[in-house]
Amino acid sequence: MNTGPARGMRDFLPEDVRRRQYVIGVIADVYERYGFEPLETPAVENIETLLGKYGEEGDRLIFKILKRGEGAEPGQADLALRYDLTVPLARVVAEYRAKLPKFFRRYQVQPVWRADRPQKGRFREFYQCDVDAIGSGSMVVEAELLQAAGDVLARLGFTAYTLRLNHRGVLAGLLDAGGVPEALHNDALVALDKLDKLGADGVATELDARGVPQAGARRLLEFFGAVASAAARPGGDAASVNDEVLARLQALLADGRAEALAELRRVVELVGATPAGRHLRVDPSLARGLSYYTGSIFEIAVPGLAGSLGGGGRYDNLIGMFLGEPVPACGISLGLERMLVVMGERQMFPAGLEARAADVMVTIWNLDTVPDALQLAAELRSNGLRVEVYPEADKIGKQFKYAASRRVPFVTVVGDEEAAQDLVTVKSLTSGEQQRVPRRDAGATIRAALTEE
Repeated sequence: MNTGPARGMRDFLPEDVRRRQYVIGVIADVYERYGFEPLETPAVENIETLLGKYGEEGDRLIFKILKRGEGAEPGQADLALRYDLTVPLARVVAEYRAKLPKFFRRYQVQPVWRADRPQKGRFREFYQCDVDAIGSGSMVVEAELLQAAGDVLARLGFTAYTLRLNHRGVLAGLLDAGGVPEALHNDALVALDKLDKLGADGVATELDARGVPQAGARRLLEFFGAVASAAARPGGDAASVNDEVLARLQALLADGRAEALAELRRVVELVGATPAGRHLRVDPSLARGLSYYTGSIFEIAVPGLAGSLGGGGRYDNLIGMFLGEPVPACGISLGLERMLVVMGERQMFPAGLEARAADVMVTIWNLDTVPDALQLAAELRSNGLRVEVYPEADKIGKQFKYAASRRVPFVTVVGDEEAAQDLVTVKSLTSGEQQRVPRRDAGATIRAALTEE
């Protein structure tokens, strides 16, 4: 029988879980410093909740759950696994709007599922780490989200990263300027979203396949190439590059896109006032394929990594699809799995994270002393120690060897002599030193020794 997990799914052994817990802990701590509150939603949603929110490609990747019971037709689905955390958030806001604050700020770290083709850094089950602000159309929201994401990356040890920024209205204006008919805008966005993966030639081929006029596609790709060259020019800092790109956009866009360009400028101005500003780059080629974005869009790029570490944007109409009235909303999602892969490959995890399972192991002297060993373990745990009890009455040397293999730094021994005098022998497996201490002091002795390590 094949004992491996399903393709695109993974098991997480203790070392993996510790790394994941570390990164999730950093993310949650940063977000809570910004006043965001935790939220959780079910793994399963009604299928009508999800369909039609992600564009044609996204809808194809939804894991559908077949309808059960009487009246169910073959192949009919009524439920689906959660595709992302944003649409469930929109449903929650619509359901509990009266109970939520005017400006609802939440973070959410939970798994999502996509019927995608597994590859390096891309899985069918993976965690998303979302942070969203609901209720305000102010560009202050975008600035805080990008700053928070930058703080997370800095805390995790990322120094070279780029916060790519664009605006859906600006991008629509570029499509207009390129002669792309409005009816083909969504097709063009889906193709442009793959620019970093397929390159200009690959995107040109896909644009052609989707019916986008070749002349318009060529003008778009030439413009994006010129912007990329400006961004890569040696000596150009973030502010000067962004100013140049904004000036190019100003010259190219029609007056009807002035509001979108003004919003983009405002985000650049506000983020520029924060530590994240030096990482910000206006990137007119950034598309974000999901169809619910209405304003600012952003992605996090890291040198040497295909794809992004996260992304998001403003989606002022999504909640209205559930609530029946427009509600401003903006958010960003960090890709936990990709961050873990990159941090592992680049040895970015702090030393000692692969922690020992326990601080001390209680040995078993003989079968008659098992109850006392369990009592000693309870006493040590009451002192705040992590304690493992060896489960069998093996030779003491064998028990020591097992503790060493588990990287447990201390073991305790209560033999006949120790029991008679109410003592405990505490042995360090690191130095080999051992000492007999009163049983009541054993916990404090081990705690003190751990502090000195």
